Amino acid sequence: MASRLTGRPAAGTRPSSGSPAEVLLDDGTPVMVKRGDAPGAVRAEVAGLRWLAAAEAVRVPAVLGHDDHWMVTERVPAGSPGPEAALRFGQALAALHAAGAPCFGAAPPGGPEDARIGAAPMRNAPGAEWPSWYAEHRVLPYVRGAVDRGVLRPAEAAVFERVCARLPELAGPAEPPARLHGDLWNGNVLWAADGEVRLIDPAAHGGHRETDLAMLGLFGCPHLDRVCVGYQEAAPLADGWRDRVGLHRLFPLLVHAVLFGRGYAEQALTAARETLAR
Repeated sequence: MASRLTGRPAAGTRPSSGSPAEVLLDDGTPVMVKRGDAPGAVRAEVAGLRWLAAAEAVRVPAVLGHDDHWMVTERVPAGSPGPEAALRFGQALAALHAAGAPCFGAAPPGGPEDARIGAAPMRNAPGAEWPSWYAEHRVLPYVRGAVDRGVLRPAEAAVFERVCARLPELAGPAEPPARLHGDLWNGNVLWAADGEVRLIDPAAHGGHRETDLAMLGLFGCPHLDRVCVGYQEAAPLADGWRDRVGLHRLFPLLVHAVLFGRGYAEQALTAARETLAR
């Protein structure tokens, strides 16, 4: 597969438990080969990586070849997180967001409207204002999905509906659409051996920059305080942004509820109730 997509002979494959797998090209260069099982998944990921790379801000692995089901990217040698790398990452993330998007919900150029966030569907439908777009395309679809799967009770869904009804007052000052990674949890942040960060597995779209930052801290991120310092130095966030973290985490928490069950639904409910209480 790597040979066909890169035009370079492959010398061997290193042991792997699944996808992505590491393949050595004939000159010893390691590359990563990943399969996308859902329709349009590879197209969306390739378009997202290229859109992020075009901002010339946070670096991403280069796409070396792809088809409808497989993609090959460069392998990034791993390093260790450090405070200086975290500071630079925060600055670069601010620059990525500032590169902007045509509208909220904009798909990357060449990317499909029906995209993915992990194993869950994610629709990139355009919206003019963030509060109504976030409610329609990033909260309520996953509330319905969680109810359908039995991990949220119908009465609990009303909590999220109340948040959505109040989004215009809860959202803070209006912001232009930012160029988001879209699935920015710590597992998609590679601390590279060259002292810089690479981002992988995007669910890229136009959105609110606070969403990326809220997701970054959701499952722990090394030196998150330094990341935030770097970001604030480059592009200060609007007053009250820390109070809105829970609001922006509704999206990833509800996605996780749909995929992984009740525990995440309870976390999403807690975030929704705390948002309403502010």
